[in-house]
Amino acid sequence: MKTTIKVTANKSAKTFTIRTYVDGKLNNKYRTTPMTKEEFQSESNNTENDWKQFLKSSDYYLVKSY
Repeated sequence: MKTTIKVTANKSAKTFTIRTYVDGKLNNKYRTTPMTKEEFQSESNNTENDWKQFLKSSDYYLVKSY
């Protein structure tokens, strides 16, 4: 089972939408809580591994499970 992550930034709301895929199939969609401008800019440079670590925190919520 290969898990990949795709992240989309919402600059006006200062949030990120994080989609997780298992074997190429969409699994879950998460959204971060609104961030400060500095946090948002810092997080925008995250790698896929950084986002995997981020999902171990509590600064997001589940939007939809597929």
